[in-house]
Amino acid sequence: MPVDPHLLLAFVVTTVVAMVVPGPDMLFVLGCGMRGGPRAGLLATAGVATSEAIHVAVAAAGLAALFAAVPVAFTVVRVVGAAYLVYLGVQTIRKRNAIPDETAPGARRAYLSGLLTNLLNPKMVTFTIAFLPQFVDPALGRVWLQFAILGAIMIVFEFLVDGAVGVLAGRIGGWLRRKRKARRRLEVTTGGIFIGLGVRLALDH
Repeated sequence: MPVDPHLLLAFVVTTVVAMVVPGPDMLFVLGCGMRGGPRAGLLATAGVATSEAIHVAVAAAGLAALFAAVPVAFTVVRVVGAAYLVYLGVQTIRKRNAIPDETAPGARRAYLSGLLTNLLNPKMVTFTIAFLPQFVDPALGRVWLQFAILGAIMIVFEFLVDGAVGVLAGRIGGWLRRKRKARRRLEVTTGGIFIGLGVRLALDH
């Protein structure tokens, strides 16, 4: 077996616990689902999962050493990611009184937003680098394959958990959008979530 069974079990348990605790990715998917519907929630999750795959590849290749060698790179990416989230939040709040069909993020933008939001969070890269190696046994060889297996498991769990949150939020948001006052509050709440995530990312060192 490419991965040590005991390490694999520990990894699965730890990953499940980490995924069910609300974090930036889950909150972002929640916001997308509430504003754009179940499909937008799922595609935002797919975007996040794609970004996770990239992070796993970076961790396996050891390229994230760039952040250690060039600290300013971490800061630049963090600030860009934070600014993007704040931008999404401001745009959502500004368009709270517009017609829903004209302002909903839709499937086309949900995936890209999920991808960029997670990809521009350097802490996700450093987390992946710190997390995955704990469950890799170099003595078994084929370290890249161990990374790939663990990364695939993590991405599947992320998709299942965040995807469920996105679909549920989409159904609740769909009901709220049919009520004008509730829809306005929904837009402000969603925008506030995005802005809050952006500020948190900017201040989180």
